[in-house]
Amino acid sequence: MINYNVDSDGIATITWDMPNRAMNVLNEASMTAYAGALETALKDDKVKGIIITSGKDSFIAGADLEMILGLDTSDASKLMEQFSQLQKMFRRQETGGKPIVAAINGTALGGGFEICLATHYRIAAANPKTKVGQPEVKIGLLPGGGGTQRIPRLIGVQNAAPILLEGKDLTVDAAKGLGLIHELVPAGELLARAKAWLTAPATEQVVPEYAGKGAKAIDGRAVQPWDRKGFKVPGFPGGQVWSPPGVMTFIGGSAMVRGKTNGVYPAPKAIMSCVYEGLMLPFDAGLKVETRYFVSLLRDPVAKSMIRTLFFGLQEANKLVRRPKGVPKQEYKKIGVLGAGLMGAGIATVSVQAGLDIVLIDRDQAAADKGKAHIADELGKLVKRKRLDQAKADAMLAKVTATPDFGALKDCDIVIEAVFENREVKAEATKKAEAALPKTAVFASNTSTLPITGLAEASSRPDHFIGLHFFSPVEKMPLVEIIVGQKTSQETLARALDFVQKIRKTPIVVNDSRGFFTSRVCGAFISEGHRMLKEGIPAAMIENCARYAGMPVGPLSLNDEVAIDLSWKIMDQTRRDAEASGQKFEGAGTEDILELMVKKLERFGRKNGKGFYEYPADGKKRLWPELQKYFPADPALLYGEGEDKRAKEDEIKKRLLYVQAVDTARCLESNVLTNPQDGDVGSIMGLGFAPQTGGAISLIDQVGIKTFVAECDAFAKAYGAQFEVPKLLRDMAAKGESFYGKYQPAKAA
Repeated sequence: MINYNVDSDGIATITWDMPNRAMNVLNEASMTAYAGALETALKDDKVKGIIITSGKDSFIAGADLEMILGLDTSDASKLMEQFSQLQKMFRRQETGGKPIVAAINGTALGGGFEICLATHYRIAAANPKTKVGQPEVKIGLLPGGGGTQRIPRLIGVQNAAPILLEGKDLTVDAAKGLGLIHELVPAGELLARAKAWLTAPATEQVVPEYAGKGAKAIDGRAVQPWDRKGFKVPGFPGGQVWSPPGVMTFIGGSAMVRGKTNGVYPAPKAIMSCVYEGLMLPFDAGLKVETRYFVSLLRDPVAKSMIRTLFFGLQEANKLVRRPKGVPKQEYKKIGVLGAGLMGAGIATVSVQAGLDIVLIDRDQAAADKGKAHIADELGKLVKRKRLDQAKADAMLAKVTATPDFGALKDCDIVIEAVFENREVKAEATKKAEAALPKTAVFASNTSTLPITGLAEASSRPDHFIGLHFFSPVEKMPLVEIIVGQKTSQETLARALDFVQKIRKTPIVVNDSRGFFTSRVCGAFISEGHRMLKEGIPAAMIENCARYAGMPVGPLSLNDEVAIDLSWKIMDQTRRDAEASGQKFEGAGTEDILELMVKKLERFGRKNGKGFYEYPADGKKRLWPELQKYFPADPALLYGEGEDKRAKEDEIKKRLLYVQAVDTARCLESNVLTNPQDGDVGSIMGLGFAPQTGGAISLIDQVGIKTFVAECDAFAKAYGAQFEVPKLLRDMAAKGESFYGKYQPAKAA
């Protein structure tokens, strides 16, 4: 786990190499072993200097998140003591009186980078793929090993802000430019250069401030900048946080954090507080401040929910833990895409970037060429951003065949249909494609709402038919919802998962129903916004409350983005399907809004520049002023003050989140979703559902199922059946259960 040796020149090398793990991580066992090796080196009179490095391709990936997720957070004092020991060990490392070099041979993140920061010299292997940084904020935490104190003291608050507050990874070149790394050398010279620095004559002898009066002078290289007399925080006059520039930095920074997070994420605020408070104190006191805030975040359910979903949930999905076993992996070379509109061209773009040959088909050559032009534009953007060179972009575009000829599909491994959301149009495309496709090819429909089993009726081989629901814009949205029809084979599911992994998207697997999972939950969110509008809640209040609840946009803005006329068409298709089958159409109660906007006012959303918002030429969208004419606001809601208004705002935020969570629970009960984790990953990655909750199912656990059911019952009585909870939740509430009470991360097959 930790290898230790001392050479004849008195240089000790501590090498991290944890068995049975792809990367080194910080956990109780590894840290105990490391602390022992460190103490041995510091106490050995023969040891003149210490090198810390890794025996793996990466350095240290950070804390073991399984350990973090399993922590008992009920006792704050116990947690304080536990994480104070980590701080003390890093402090012992940098104050032990011997110079220490971090020989960074690969990526060092989180606690792994904090070990490096607590050394006296940092040398990294020159590799453009190697990253260093503090990503903890992305999972609801802050750097708990001194990162909030060492980084600002090394490079100043403004340079530290994106690293700490955004979790921005740095290349080793960028880190060297900032002063976080001292040297870059070829990988083969890393250890030799580290040893050369340690064996060079000391340039100065100093008495470190932490050693107290009467202490002996030691090698000046073994003393950190903040342990030297007269140290000043860089960037502020006199190093004082309360200097005018310092005050302006923190006032502006706090406002910026609030603006970007809408106050729903506790970690960025805690990081700002750590930096502000810590820099006004002696270094060791600053570390205590950091530990206090770290423990407060650990005890907040936000961090565990975010870790569970945004780390383990994503990891499980990307490793294809839902893939049926025993099916050979499908290797893809050539695919077909039916429909060269924005969705089809987007699917083709991400596929060609993954190295696939593309056949892009539309009704005529002009339409197909327009789709290829979109691909060229997207690749051109990457060239401009220097993320792709022109020669590679040209080679990718050459792999795209744009044509109206279905015969070009003859050697495709899979075809994704992305034509108009109409059952008849899709059926025609299916038959034309299958006439040319190899018998073994998979046929996938990109429908967002139409049941896959019904669409498969047009197929001569429904066992090879599956749904692949992409999200717009495909180039940016990471999720693909895979829909299994009644006759879809397990082999087809496995091969579809292989394709999604090939194009570097995150898959979730759901069973067939109208709207599947994401579209129906998205519809629930939009419909609740419509209901609120009819109730007299001002449009701006609806939209702002959604964002303050953690949603990226409000329901009215989202409806504009997905297209109001598409919502109307989906509703109309659903109504016609119900009538055709002799069933009663169960509407959402907001069909009249769609009729008004689409049929009477011809406001289709962003696509025609007219929706709930206006889209003027200057690009700054604004709510359509005449909404007030059709949906007059209740003055009591508009002009209310004090506690009553705040209570109403809290209620609106809850309604917008709870209506999605209830529908997600219904999807679990009806087996549309087969796993709570898919509901959480899908709701965040597909719908932008408030990430601080960990997802729609995690929200229910955070609130507590018993409390959630009681609140939904009150909402159902006041606002309608959309809040009626399924029997699954009532039964769980009665038994005191939770969805993640005994959660253990799944292992990929």
